[in-house]
Amino acid sequence: MDFNKVAEEVLENIGGKENISVMEHCATRLRIVAKDNEKVNKDGLKKIPGIGGYFYQSGQHQIIIGTGKVNKVFDILNTGDIKNTGAKQEAYTNLNPFQKVLRVLADVFIPLIPVLVATGLCMGLRGFALQLGMKFSPEFLTMTQVVTDTVFIFLPALVVWSAFKRLGGTPVIGMVLGLMLVAPMIPNAWDVASGNSSPLQLGIFKIVGFQGTILPALIVGIFGSKVEKWVKSWMPSVVDLVFTPFLTIIIGILAAFLVIGPIFTIVEHLVMNGVQGIVGLPFGIGGAIFGGIQQALTVTGLHHSLMIVETSYLASEGINPLNALITASMAGQAGAAIAYTMTLKDKNERALKFSSIVPCFFGITEPLLFGVTLSNSKVFISGMIGGAVAGAFAMLFKVAPSVMGVTFIPAIPAYLGNNLLGYVAMIAVGMVVGMVITKILVRKGE
Repeated sequence: MDFNKVAEEVLENIGGKENISVMEHCATRLRIVAKDNEKVNKDGLKKIPGIGGYFYQSGQHQIIIGTGKVNKVFDILNTGDIKNTGAKQEAYTNLNPFQKVLRVLADVFIPLIPVLVATGLCMGLRGFALQLGMKFSPEFLTMTQVVTDTVFIFLPALVVWSAFKRLGGTPVIGMVLGLMLVAPMIPNAWDVASGNSSPLQLGIFKIVGFQGTILPALIVGIFGSKVEKWVKSWMPSVVDLVFTPFLTIIIGILAAFLVIGPIFTIVEHLVMNGVQGIVGLPFGIGGAIFGGIQQALTVTGLHHSLMIVETSYLASEGINPLNALITASMAGQAGAAIAYTMTLKDKNERALKFSSIVPCFFGITEPLLFGVTLSNSKVFISGMIGGAVAGAFAMLFKVAPSVMGVTFIPAIPAYLGNNLLGYVAMIAVGMVVGMVITKILVRKGE
């Protein structure tokens, strides 16, 4: 690859250096926020020789160059007079209201993923050890439960904290308000649901903890951060340190238990019942639907909305079947992409597309989608069919871990002791079906 030539053509088609607001890069993509999108030649960016593809998403022009190569192109363009941090913030201003809502949802839940992943991996390792016949003393088993269960017990508090942090509130106020939602003095929602406890009666209101719920906690976090900003707007600075947290917590907790909790717990249950009804359709039909369309959601950016459903699954049931279905969808696209790339006659193009496929195995599918499968509708459809078959397999064989945020190869440790064989078989099924359908639908060199 002539990196100087690629950099020159990127600059020309993006509308010149003066049209770049922010430029960053990830492992495979150059990400540019333009000052004026009308000046960007999208068709020209797609046709630059040597790049793996181009797409516009989340307010950013994303040019797939490849691992290692993108750094060299970035270094050529980064002459010191282009801003190279804050692309997310700059891109946010270019989004429509619906996209902004999805972006906020993602920004609230993404910081929680590392601890959810760590907890899920610990659950997998413990399950694997028990399957090997290891015996744990009651004391040691309790210590493992501290590691694996604590995050889920206090997950509503973490959601409120993250919402405060994302929306400009004071994170520690958010954390305290969130902890109050699951305070041990309040009847536990799980105990109330099982009949082992009764709600706290406060006049006409029946109060229970927020255990096992995510949407109400998210709304509390959004509402609380707005309340804090409102109080700050008129509170004299001399007493701000004391009375702003006081009023935020009092107003927030009353709204949480008397209004937000009762209303949005019902909303969340309706949403979850709907999702579970679809995913749990008999004969693996629900898994086929989700496994088939999930990567189409990724193309549109709608996949971010699934985070709240995944988190709700983990909070209420301790498992997340959507994790396996997401990997199933990715496996189908990976198989289709490999089969298609192998039909290409041009060695350079083939090598470039293979470099776009590799990140998929580590949970990053955009390079594969925009650089390979979306370049030929038959290939993308083949991948969807592969994902659908793998999704049906996942539901039929009950492949569902206790983790979210990691997929494909990085998710393997979470399946130790939790149907690892089924997970690997699901991936194989998705890839093989994607390959076979591609071979049938796509002629060599097409």
